[in-house]
Amino acid sequence: MSDKSDSEQIDDIIAQQTGWKHDVLVALRAAIMAADPAAVEVVKYKKPSKPEGVAFWTHGGDVCFADVLKSAVRLTFARGARMKSNDLFNTRLDSKVVRSIDYFDGDHVDEAAVKALVAEAVQLNVATR
Repeated sequence: MSDKSDSEQIDDIIAQQTGWKHDVLVALRAAIMAADPAAVEVVKYKKPSKPEGVAFWTHGGDVCFADVLKSAVRLTFARGARMKSNDLFNTRLDSKVVRSIDYFDGDHVDEAAVKALVAEAVQLNVATR
């Protein structure tokens, strides 16, 4: 059990990355928090193969999470299949629930587009409460 807050643990997750993966995580977190300042940062899914866990943002339920993969940083929206703004989604397209965006080396994070997705995801969560 960590003495650190979830936000501090997410700081650590980001700090463990270097180069483009670090830059993508920083940009994604900034866009998410700018879109929804009331979002709560949570770390979930700690396991032996990923002891640091996975960074989640919640507001009325899970909004999205960022996971570092071998060759990508994946931003997954918990209710992405129900979202109208889906031009950015490039993976998990066959899922009945989630949708994701994989960012690869050299990719640019469109912060305005991510903000729009986060705002829509929060609305979906809040509207169904």
